[in-house]
Amino acid sequence: MKKKTWILYLAVGLALIVLILYARHKINFNWTVFIQQLRLADWTMVAIGIACIWLGYIVRAIRWALFLKPSCKVPFFSRMWFGVLAAQVIGFTGVALLGRPADFVRPYLIARRTRLTFSSQLAVWVVERMFDSGAMALIFSVALFFAPDRETLPRPDLLRHFALLGLAGVACLAALATAIRISGEAVARIAAKVVGRLSESLGASVATKISAFRDGLDMLASVRDVFAALALSLFMWGLIAFAYLETVRAFVDSPPLHNITIARCMVLMAASMIASTMQLPIIGWFSQIAIVTLALQQLFQAAWEPALGCAAVILIVTFLSVIPIGLLWARFEHVSLRKVSEESEEAGAHTGVESLTAPEPASDPQS
Repeated sequence: MKKKTWILYLAVGLALIVLILYARHKINFNWTVFIQQLRLADWTMVAIGIACIWLGYIVRAIRWALFLKPSCKVPFFSRMWFGVLAAQVIGFTGVALLGRPADFVRPYLIARRTRLTFSSQLAVWVVERMFDSGAMALIFSVALFFAPDRETLPRPDLLRHFALLGLAGVACLAALATAIRISGEAVARIAAKVVGRLSESLGASVATKISAFRDGLDMLASVRDVFAALALSLFMWGLIAFAYLETVRAFVDSPPLHNITIARCMVLMAASMIASTMQLPIIGWFSQIAIVTLALQQLFQAAWEPALGCAAVILIVTFLSVIPIGLLWARFEHVSLRKVSEESEEAGAHTGVESLTAPEPASDPQS
């Protein structure tokens, strides 16, 4: 493990210890009430949330197969399609257990299964992140703009600005994608020249990512495919949002949680996505629970006990629930998560495309 990674783990671990010690003396926390909140929770609603997340992996596989359409036909429910689905499940299991080094597991496994180049699947991965970001931003912005309770949200003026920024970001992303699709090499050269004034290596890295992005966009053969990918992305992130909503509302003994609205759930999702950017093995779970707990308590006035319980269950539903099936599938496929993670990270380094942090269903993917 790299020295910088160890330093990061140590810093986050120490920060968590300090936070726990601070909370122990400043917060009146009752473990009996915490356990009672978990017992009273509606676990059927939690199960529905898990089902939504698992269905999201199927949608991801369908979308990836759509991206493969020009170079490799992947019929629905074919053996190859199940290979793409296995890569989604095993890949997100790797991210949950190993953190960011496992980011490239999905494109790496799909490249092996379809016998396509790893660089071509990295291009698909980059475009997938674009659709994820755009779909999430669009859902978040629309929910905040049209929610009937938008004026009762914490800092509605600030959230309105974030919603506008999200819509502007989606528009800019669409314009950039169009420009790259039409003239990707020219955009890459311009970006490399502009960014290269600050750092030559950074300029080269940006140009490489733009080229990969263009290669991925080239896999969408028609406007119909673009809209199909967008529809699948919106459907998948709608499933993720509904999973959050069902999980929070499952805490029936806490009115602020059980009565949470869609707009408030969007704010909570945004806090969870910010927390998930630090994808550290194991330690990242606790940092995300801490941030989501604070959001539930400070923004929605939930008591500490149900807030902590809800944050932990959200992590399980949206991020960790894939682990059991992912480990079983990896064993069935004779895949070593640690080995394939190291191999994919090394292959990614050779292509010049570094691991990126983007929304996952958890912490998204997505998560």
